[in-house]
Amino acid sequence: MRRMVIFKERQVLKMPNMPKRRPADAGNAGHMGEVGILTFHCSDNFGAMLQAYGLKRFLREHGVRADIVRYAPFYMTGRHWWLPYWPASGWRGWVRLLLGSPLILLRRLLIRREYAARRANMARFRREYLIDIRHPKFRFSTSLGRLPYGIYILGSDQIWNPNITSGLRAAYFGGFRNGRTERVIAYAASLGGASLPPGHDREFARLLQNVDAVSLREAEAVPYVKRFYQGKVTAVLDPVFLLKEGAWQEVERLPARPDYILAYATERNAHMAAYVRELSRRTGLRVVELDEARIGPPAELDAAAGPAEFLGYIHGAAYVVTNSFHGTAFSILYQKRFLAFAHSRLNARLANVLRLHGLEDRLCRTGGDIDAPVDWAAVRERTAAEARESGAFLLDNIFGGRE
Repeated sequence: MRRMVIFKERQVLKMPNMPKRRPADAGNAGHMGEVGILTFHCSDNFGAMLQAYGLKRFLREHGVRADIVRYAPFYMTGRHWWLPYWPASGWRGWVRLLLGSPLILLRRLLIRREYAARRANMARFRREYLIDIRHPKFRFSTSLGRLPYGIYILGSDQIWNPNITSGLRAAYFGGFRNGRTERVIAYAASLGGASLPPGHDREFARLLQNVDAVSLREAEAVPYVKRFYQGKVTAVLDPVFLLKEGAWQEVERLPARPDYILAYATERNAHMAAYVRELSRRTGLRVVELDEARIGPPAELDAAAGPAEFLGYIHGAAYVVTNSFHGTAFSILYQKRFLAFAHSRLNARLANVLRLHGLEDRLCRTGGDIDAPVDWAAVRERTAAEARESGAFLLDNIFGGRE
């Protein structure tokens, strides 16, 4: 399988209307912002890092001195080590760790050059656009109580999905406050579906009491969360929709050869693979696959891409075929001809984002008409209206909380 890693020169990010940060000594908390964001910035995942960037940039463009808290627990970062680690519970968990971890290591060693480049691309994006390396880094939530922020924003992404965080984690509920008066806002938090797996209700209800304002990414989860939270629960957009296409183009890295079918699968899907191959045969376009070889020949695999390259690949694609939430989200933002194949476990996320934009016909199980016309002007209007409401929730809770 061929591997394609050639890109145009990286564009330099310029953030308009952003308050300039004064020079700071390493670890000097006096130079931190006023709002701390707790999210999955430390995960080597395209969507996790891009949603973190979208939220941070939106806040700064609206006069909020926001920082991404450098909370990088081992249960999130360990899965990206060469020999991956994740917390194990029960005999099934230990079997999965002891057998699965060496197999993943072997797979990464087979593409060691590309995997090393991927890690470098992830680290570069994180360093340039997400974090301030002068700020302290935390591995354990017990240390977060020392931070000086008056407001914390939790999210977005699946911070409330125990399957992602190896159990519900107090840090992503503001559970480190220790009785202090900081305001805690959950923005576009996701459970990964409409409800939590069985056995988590009591702990979820207890942890939610730390949160002063709750918003969710999936509207389908609102009734479930309302069972445990006395305040208002609202649905908002993923932070990537708070920025327009032009803002994303400032941080993208375009491939040297445009016009291809981009296939981005987060799990194997035989129907999706067959559809991609048939689309390639019909159009004569080559196929580019990201991250892992889940489509197979004749796809060109780029296992080295980071978030900037991911954006560039979507921008340069003639078609996008995906079962990823953020693959779908950026296909909408870049107004691509695309199809979203149903995900076996996380389909509510795809259905929700497509419904919000009036694109329900883009969701399929075995295939569909990827060339069906889309009224992109109407889609843009819906996105803009939802983004205004979502942004208002965020800013009202920040500025209102200061009064």
